Amino acid sequence: MKYNLSRMMCLDMYLSALPFKEYKEVKDQIKPSKSKNMPLLSWDIFSQQYSQTLDDLKTENDIKMVKLFAEKEKWQNEIDSIFENQDFEALIITDIEQKILWVNDGFTKMTGYSKTYAVNKTPKFLQGLNTSADSKQQFRAKLNRLEPFTEIITNYRKDNSPYTCEVKIIPLYAENVTHFLALERQVV
Repeated sequence: MKYNLSRMMCLDMYLSALPFKEYKEVKDQIKPSKSKNMPLLSWDIFSQQYSQTLDDLKTENDIKMVKLFAEKEKWQNEIDSIFENQDFEALIITDIEQKILWVNDGFTKMTGYSKTYAVNKTPKFLQGLNTSADSKQQFRAKLNRLEPFTEIITNYRKDNSPYTCEVKIIPLYAENVTHFLALERQVV
């Protein structure tokens, strides 16, 4: 017996949309084929959409947290424009001395370090053997210019495994630069 894939998808979507009472009434009339199992395609579609929705909500919450800091610190930066067309996994807010004040959940996922461990440290704890002295020097020089920049650096996770990280640094200012925001993502 051949399966009609579009009919299977339609049936699957129809059944998943039924209220429980109606589903109970029709479920005994539906007999699965004995020859071959088909995946629940609509569940796959739903699952992918649900996962994307959760990721989007996490990103929105991260941006809201940055906006709360901006309001409290009276930053004059246009926060929405900072995040326009930007891909990031981790967000880090530091003070002018580069002491970490806040990290998002993506930071923990990317590095293995908890939020509580990272707060009050400088991002230097992420550096290790393969973090080049040249990269460190370039980073410091660019930070001292108090201008936005992007740099690639080798960092280390909590388990000591290295990863290459693209870091976009945005100086945050009220009258003068008071903080830095780092948007980070792992690159290959």
